Formats: sequence, C-alpha cells, structure tokens
Amino acid sequence: MSGQDGAQRKPIRLIAAACNNMGIGKDGRLPWSIPSEFKFFLDKITAVSKPGKKNLLVWGRYTWFSCPEGVLPLANTLHVILTKKLRSPPELADYICEDFDEAIRLASQPPLSDLIETIWVIGGTEVYREAMEHPWCDLIYLTDIMADFDCDVFFPDFDRNIYRKQSRFPGVPHEIQEENGIKFQFQVFKKMC
Repeated sequence: MSGQDGAQRKPIRLIAAACNNMGIGKDGRLPWSIPSEFKFFLDKITAVSKPGKKNLLVWGRYTWFSCPEGVLPLANTLHVILTKKLRSPPELADYICEDFDEAIRLASQPPLSDLIETIWVIGGTEVYREAMEHPWCDLIYLTDIMADFDCDVFFPDFDRNIYRKQSRFPGVPHEIQEENGIKFQFQVFKKMC
C-alpha cells in the first residue's frame, strides 16, 4: 500500500511495559526484573513473516544508551536513533534521524521500503507520543506491571477511545502472570478509527 510521496505504508507499533503510575524507567533502567516479559518484548520486535525481512526499531537517544549490555545485536532488525546531537550512528545502530517523520520516510521509501516489514517504537516518552499521533500507528503493546515502582520516565497518556484494549489478541497471552513476586498482564490496544 502506498501513501503520500510514493511512500510504502508500514505498520507502526509501540511496545512498552508500565507500572501502576505508567512509569517505564528509572535512572536509565527498568525498575523491575521480569525476564519472561523482556523475552516477550524481544520476540515481538524481532518477529518477521519471511526470511530476509527486517523490522525498523525506533529509539530515542536516551533509550538507546540505556539499553542493557549484551542485548544487541538483535536478529531481523535495523536500528534508527532519533537525535539532533549525534552526527553518526553509534556502534550497533544503523541510522540516525533528526525526528520521527524522517525515520518513517527512511523505512517507507527506497532503498529500505522493500526490506522493512514493521516499525517498532521502543521509547522514550516523546517518541511514543509522536508515534501514537502518526496515522500509520495501529497497535500499542503495553504490558501492565501490576505494582508500584519509583520511576522518572513515564508512558504518555493516550485516548482509550481511540486505542481500545483488546480482550484477546493473537500471539499475546491474556492471563495475569507472576514472576519474581510481580504480577503483570500483556495488553494490546488497537486503534479503532
């Protein structure tokens, strides 16, 4: 499907985990340790429908530099960092863009348009906010961490009449789970208009 400027439309998906106050991080790290939730995150952002395809992961600069050591590189992915400060991609990143729209153009026009399958937005707050407002954004994967944690970064508010929580979603467990004494539930919000 093509959009304006001959761009090849790509699904934009957000993925995060947030605790009771919508906190998503503290001092550049996750404030909880839930390995099965992190595995779910990695499985989603690296899944492609056919060999040779890739997903474009969109990172804010702070989020990129807070990524735990040893997580990267990831299979089936290319990485773009949104920054006005860096002049070249840091080690293990593929591209830098000044803003979210530039990253979308990168994924939806040649040479990457035939390679990229899904655009995954993985933080931080402002990048999430911009992505939710983009017309191509259709899903928010937002794990509900059912506990209180001290956080200094938060998932942005969003209109739950536009993005509606799905009672069940393919490939996403719907039961409340518990690990390391923390209850959590995978959730998917789908854009309804």
